[in-house]
Amino acid sequence: MIDTKTAPYAAMVLRVSLGLMFLAHSVVLKIMVFTMPGTAQFFGSLGLPEFSAYLVVAAEIIGGTALVLGVKTRLAAALLLPVLFGAVWVHSGNGWVFSAANGGWEYPVSLTIALLVQIGIGSGAYAMTSDIGDYSRSPAEVPAK
Repeated sequence: MIDTKTAPYAAMVLRVSLGLMFLAHSVVLKIMVFTMPGTAQFFGSLGLPEFSAYLVVAAEIIGGTALVLGVKTRLAAALLLPVLFGAVWVHSGNGWVFSAANGGWEYPVSLTIALLVQIGIGSGAYAMTSDIGDYSRSPAEVPAK
């Protein structure tokens, strides 16, 4: 049975932690550590167009921010799925453990599952906008129409 008093806060914790992870991977890792030219070069080494690195970083920044703020959470999570499908593809040949050389596939798969859960449960508490069919918040938190 779902605890309707705490479930909205659990959904919020998942939403914010996913958003912060996307922001950390885009701003801190891809921009500050690897730099955008380095990230683009890495994408090129995978056989992808180098400009796709800029699209991925933009998606991670916009989607991560939307998740943190709770703006159209289900849509933001759904639109981030292709980014993680790409990450799973990149790491699939490296083995299971993410600490393996070049990282394994279990971390991007677990994040993919977390996004799917977020799509299923909705925004949770303290979201800026509600999603259509978002029943994850208690009736007192759902704005009147």
